[in-house]
Amino acid sequence: MQTNITYSSFVAVGDSFTEGMSDRLPDGTYRGWADLLAGRLAARNPGFRYANLAVRGKLIGQIVEEQTGPAAAMGADLVTLVGGLNDVLRPKCDVGRVCALLEEAVERLAPTCKRLVLMRSPGRRGPVFARFEPRLERLFSVIDELGARHDATVVDLFASQSVGDPRMWDEDRLHLNAEGHRRVAEAVWQALGHEPEADWDAPLPPAVPVGWIARRTSDVRFARQHLGPWIGRRLTGRSSGDGRAPKRAELLPYED
Repeated sequence: MQTNITYSSFVAVGDSFTEGMSDRLPDGTYRGWADLLAGRLAARNPGFRYANLAVRGKLIGQIVEEQTGPAAAMGADLVTLVGGLNDVLRPKCDVGRVCALLEEAVERLAPTCKRLVLMRSPGRRGPVFARFEPRLERLFSVIDELGARHDATVVDLFASQSVGDPRMWDEDRLHLNAEGHRRVAEAVWQALGHEPEADWDAPLPPAVPVGWIARRTSDVRFARQHLGPWIGRRLTGRSSGDGRAPKRAELLPYED
């Protein structure tokens, strides 16, 4: 694999992970690892262009239908594709269909760019997420196969103990916080062949034990503010991304 290529343009494709939830900026918008990576690439390449087509809540079929065509048409040097996690975390999921759609997305995007980046998505360690690991391992094995077949870069975030640590995740337990996104940006930066600026997988210090009352209070708040609304959207067929446009729908010069 050729690394340390000079990239003049970058298109990010995916769901909330790539949109940047929950790396909040002071104005209430989200930044995220893709924006951080674009900023670092832009600092080395005058005229660098960036688009982020990712929208929260999107399933892999929606990503294929709504994002891969526009992304392929942009002809960017670098494309990242992360999707399928929203599918496999649902109670009922046809993992074979998810893998087939991911393959379709890769086959559309790989011929249009110098470098395609795929990821084994991170997950917040805990008993709930562990229930879905068999599905994830099947999805990740297909991602590895597609990476080898299309000479794509595969970044393994799932194996990281530090990124999976609950302290790297927002209170909704579904999205990385600012430090989590910073580490993902560094991981992709290094996977592209650039000199490390930090150890993205550096172990965290030992966690301070949390008392039973504090844990239960956190669980109740999580259920009320996040889990309940999530279940409500599933039951009514709604998505957090319904009607939402990408934050960077066109491949334009990067602006911080």
